[in-house]
Amino acid sequence: MTGVPVVFLMGPTGAGKTATVFALSRLLAIEVISVDAAQIYRGLDIGTAKPTLAERRALPHRLIDIRSVAESYSAAAFCEDARGAIDAAMRRGRVPVLAGGSSFYFRALEHGLPDVPAADTAIRAALMIELAEKGLPALYAELARRDPRRAGAIAPTDPQRIVRALEIVRTVGRVPEAAAAPRTLHCPLLKFAVNPRERGELHRRIGLRFRHMLTRGLIEEAAWLFAQDLPAGAPALRLVGYRQAGEYLRGEIPYNGLVEQGSAATRQLAKRQLTWLRADPAVRWLDGAGPRAPEVCAAMIRDAVGAVQDDLYAG
Repeated sequence: MTGVPVVFLMGPTGAGKTATVFALSRLLAIEVISVDAAQIYRGLDIGTAKPTLAERRALPHRLIDIRSVAESYSAAAFCEDARGAIDAAMRRGRVPVLAGGSSFYFRALEHGLPDVPAADTAIRAALMIELAEKGLPALYAELARRDPRRAGAIAPTDPQRIVRALEIVRTVGRVPEAAAAPRTLHCPLLKFAVNPRERGELHRRIGLRFRHMLTRGLIEEAAWLFAQDLPAGAPALRLVGYRQAGEYLRGEIPYNGLVEQGSAATRQLAKRQLTWLRADPAVRWLDGAGPRAPEVCAAMIRDAVGAVQDDLYAG
């Protein structure tokens, strides 16, 4: 076992994870590994709230801009990439800090992935036809009826995971749990979640951030995305913010509707992230409210890392 712990820095969208990471980098020698299923895409910068290029030059972030919007990326691929980045950081004597909001990626890295059957092209093709003819709500309703546990872990607007889950359900009856294998991380693990104590503060930040994205060019970025001639089920097209901007560009909703629906969808995403985090008793909660919150949260993480290292060296 290494004497360098791995840090999970989690929390809902808009809670202050990025600011906390930068504050932590001033206190510890860290390497940042992004855990974000949206920030993997090149060209999607504003709507995914990536750190700026200047920020990333100052503090590199691994696993950002590693796929084109036409490519897929799985939890298995993330686990492989993340383990490689963790090992590289530890060889350099730095603390790996995995920061982001993609709950499924964090879970897969810590606990492993379920032993699921290989893709069935015939079932997948049939499901894609049903998706086009019946719509995503009908497929989600079938999944909720046949495997409610799995449906509860998937957003109703996520076609990639809904189709894959239904493919497995139609093959073996239900999506299996993760295998009871040893954890994929063989080192001390510290899990933190940043979140303002007051729900209203998080909602206020989400609304302000979405409006700021619009002023910075989210609509133009979405126009570029929807001009890429991607298949209807492409994950990038369903990302929060871009999906609503696409509806605006097609004339389906007015600008005010874009602001309202984009903010509401982001709040719903934050709610799902918080539900998952609150179910994990090992998560240490950090209050993200207040002008000094990033520095205060970073100091608490630094102290926890130091305590783990002291215990290991003492042993």
